[in-house]
Amino acid sequence: MNAPILRLFGLVLVLFAALVGMTSWNSVINAEEYRSNELNARPQIQQQRVHRGVIRARDDTLLARSVRGSDDLYKRRYAPEAQLFAQVIGYDFLRIGRAGLEQSRNDALAGERNELTSVVDQLRGRRRVGDSIVTNLDPGAQRAALQALGGRKGAVVAIEPATGKVRVMASTPTYDPNRLDDSGVYRRLSTDEANSPLINRATQAGYPPGSTFKVVTATAALDGGGFTPESTVVGNSPMNISGAPLRNFSNEQFGSVTLTTALTKSVNTVWAQVAERVGNDRMAEYMERYGFDSDPPMDYPDAQMLPSGVYEGGELLSPASERVDIGRVGIGQERLRVTPLQMATIAATIANGGVRMKPRLTSRIVDADGRTVERIEPERARRVMSRQTASQLTDMMGNVVREGTGTAAALEGIEVAGKTGTAELDIARRINQPSFIGFAPRDRPRVAIAVSLERIPGGQGGVDAAPIAQRVMRELLR
Repeated sequence: MNAPILRLFGLVLVLFAALVGMTSWNSVINAEEYRSNELNARPQIQQQRVHRGVIRARDDTLLARSVRGSDDLYKRRYAPEAQLFAQVIGYDFLRIGRAGLEQSRNDALAGERNELTSVVDQLRGRRRVGDSIVTNLDPGAQRAALQALGGRKGAVVAIEPATGKVRVMASTPTYDPNRLDDSGVYRRLSTDEANSPLINRATQAGYPPGSTFKVVTATAALDGGGFTPESTVVGNSPMNISGAPLRNFSNEQFGSVTLTTALTKSVNTVWAQVAERVGNDRMAEYMERYGFDSDPPMDYPDAQMLPSGVYEGGELLSPASERVDIGRVGIGQERLRVTPLQMATIAATIANGGVRMKPRLTSRIVDADGRTVERIEPERARRVMSRQTASQLTDMMGNVVREGTGTAAALEGIEVAGKTGTAELDIARRINQPSFIGFAPRDRPRVAIAVSLERIPGGQGGVDAAPIAQRVMRELLR
């Protein structure tokens, strides 16, 4: 065999090996990336042939089901009650893809939970049927949250402290998921920058927390940080913090006050000084313990969850950085941005004796025969603080609701612990971000909550957000 033929034969062998390699890469190693690519409609069409499982609320209310069309494909249909949970449940349509629980629990809903069972069913000629999802969501409390929001933009999250079960996740404005089957409607809603109804504000909106963040500063200070609830700090106004004057609300003067009084009256200058004395490194450590700077460990798409933290140019900046004004971070200002889910997690952690639980939307997965094939058990994320510190914070937050800025969150016959926040967004126009976090009953907590309202003229946490929390907690504690 002459040299040219040998070279040609070698080239053919190399090309054949490359073809085998690329085919193996695409069909095996890189298969998941191709399946999840939004431009690849084949997997979605295949899944539309599967009778997708239903989604239910915790009381068995039907939220989502599939109906078979004349083209032998199944289409998703959402019950009227599903509009209460539009952003949480999400959607599943061939033209636009998936979001929410429809995406994060897709394997179970599409019958791909057990590949071996799927193969056996196919060999036996049985059509694949998806498993059903039972959530932890409470329709009555969700309805109460949406009604209390009253059409104002914002979000409410309520969590069961001991288990992490998410009972309420409300975001407004909302939408009718059934209408998204019309690509024109989806395009209009997805480009509505003024209202952004497809955005889940509970998990995706980064809001300034204002004074609700002072409980994080208090945690770092009390949990071995050299402070007690009775430690005194001067609360004069204004005070220089990081070289710039900082004032209390209405420039109120307090003199020397205890940390308990400083939280009850929400004294900015006290908590800014506390944060500075605690220091950047310790503040950064306790923020990380609470879950800042990382995606929440919840059964929900990562792309629909914003990490909370200090942002610079759209990127997270470590609170330990010298470029961070830790005094202003300590009172919920600076470039700090948080989601309502993160703030509800903070309240739930204190309520749970200092242990942070992973938030969970799903209660259990049920097969087509009604058997529970997976129960989502409570899972501990980490201990954030000592039980003693959690108890001290509970007493201090109880004082806020009993006689401080959070009295509008009080419930008859039930003690509530909480903290208000009012972040000033546009001082000249008096545009604020009112918020509230809390839990109840104070001694045996069954619900922790966070409320945040978006850009409210003259809004205050104790006036606008606290009453919403009260209505939702009352519904959940009935």
